[in-house]
Amino acid sequence: MTNTPEFSYTDLFRLKGTGRSLDAEMLDVVNAQKGGLDAHLGVRYTQIADGRVRADLEVKEHLLQPAGLVNGGVFCALAESVGSLAGVVSAGAPVVGVNNSTDFIDAVRDGVIEAKATPIQLGARTQLWEVLMMNQGRLVARSTLRTMVLRGK
Repeated sequence: MTNTPEFSYTDLFRLKGTGRSLDAEMLDVVNAQKGGLDAHLGVRYTQIADGRVRADLEVKEHLLQPAGLVNGGVFCALAESVGSLAGVVSAGAPVVGVNNSTDFIDAVRDGVIEAKATPIQLGARTQLWEVLMMNQGRLVARSTLRTMVLRGK
């Protein structure tokens, strides 16, 4: 029998307003339990905290388009995942993306994409997040993500 802590998505609601981050052990649990598109892409969360979320994505062949560059949709999806998770923590409730505007600034062929979500505006019904994505120390994409808070859901 393992001593792995149990974790549920709703546990993130309790971070709201605390200024705290999940510790390394809980980040490992979150990363081990993630599924869906995050798992397919290979997203690894490195910080989940009240008001900020960071993640890494190692560039692998399945993320590349035929010219050998990371597909633009990968940046959009990474921004949606990181920004939405940050929104959940900040709202203390589920959120859904309602608009995602991503600018592709520089091409990526390899390495790791580091994403960081920070709030621009946190309202009771909607939130606006900036997600900056870096590769080898340079800004490669920038997203603005609007989320809608689902209270009572």
